[in-house]
Amino acid sequence: MSTQATPEVKQADFAGVDSQARGAHVDQPAPALKKQAPKAGPTTLAASLNTALADAMAADPSMVVFGEDVGKLGGVFRITDGLQDRFGQERCFDTPLAESGIAGMAVGMAMNGMRPVVEMQFDAFAYPSLEQVFSHIAKMHNRTMGKVRLPITIRIPYAGGVGGVEHHCDSSEGYYAHTPGLKVFTPSGVEDAYLMLREAIASDDPVIFFEPKSMYWSKEEADLGALRESYEAGDAERTEGTARVVRPGKDATLIAYGPSVPTAFAAAEVAAAEGLDLEVLDLRTIVPLDDAAIDASVRKTGRAIVIAQSQGFASVASELVARVQERNFHSLSSPVLRVTGFDIPFPAPKLEKHQIPSVDRILDAVDALTWED
Repeated sequence: MSTQATPEVKQADFAGVDSQARGAHVDQPAPALKKQAPKAGPTTLAASLNTALADAMAADPSMVVFGEDVGKLGGVFRITDGLQDRFGQERCFDTPLAESGIAGMAVGMAMNGMRPVVEMQFDAFAYPSLEQVFSHIAKMHNRTMGKVRLPITIRIPYAGGVGGVEHHCDSSEGYYAHTPGLKVFTPSGVEDAYLMLREAIASDDPVIFFEPKSMYWSKEEADLGALRESYEAGDAERTEGTARVVRPGKDATLIAYGPSVPTAFAAAEVAAAEGLDLEVLDLRTIVPLDDAAIDASVRKTGRAIVIAQSQGFASVASELVARVQERNFHSLSSPVLRVTGFDIPFPAPKLEKHQIPSVDRILDAVDALTWED
């Protein structure tokens, strides 16, 4: 009886597949990218993600990028800009408006040795794909007793702050974090965005990669060329499962991720002018979660506030509060608080400033902590 080739064998044989199936360009050097990678200096988060995709595609001919309008247009937020020109329409291509089909096609590709990276155009647009994600992408490795892995990265622009409406500004990370078998990443800075996307694509497990759309055009000093060399040499900092302290402090810990990190940082700066020294901890990856870093920070400060744009009920923030109090109860000088979105559908643009956690709401929570030691 014949046996099916393993995904590893299929991956190794990828370059030999008929060019009609994969594209004749696979065995040829990629043509020069018309739009050069950003030089060292002020760099946007969007440019960082675009460069990470291009570098990963250049490094691995089995990687393909697809989704709605990601080819010629370069994506609604231009994150895939220039990829089709460089790598051809066989490796970066548009799909019909059918998110379930996009995710299902990624499953078949990944099972046959490819490394798909798909874009869901907006957070809530991904909901039609949830059956594929929850029933197949998250469970295939377990269902096959470890014989089949699905190296799929699903990129999702998420959260508010751009004047959008419902179906365009959801913070849906809780659905995915609740599902065993998925990793959940969300960067908050330019260098992290590059490294985290490269790690997500390289992972043999499926990764839901949440991109804070309000931060796409925020700029930081970065040298993506040097970062590429460091990553490909194996010298770069590991980001998966490692939170980072973006502002040290001693009085309380602000725990945040994605678009809430700069807001938490701004609140800490205002609090410093009022005599309080707040630590800001960026989780970076929700799954896996860096419990050790959270514990170390909270045990140092004795107080914690969790900040997230998603609604508070049954959320990632709820889980973080529970874990902090279960693991650090005797180190706490105050109950752990939350500053989150309200438990309502995302409101109209004129009202979103009330829905999204703000510096004032965070400082109000800081005032509500117990300060008598």
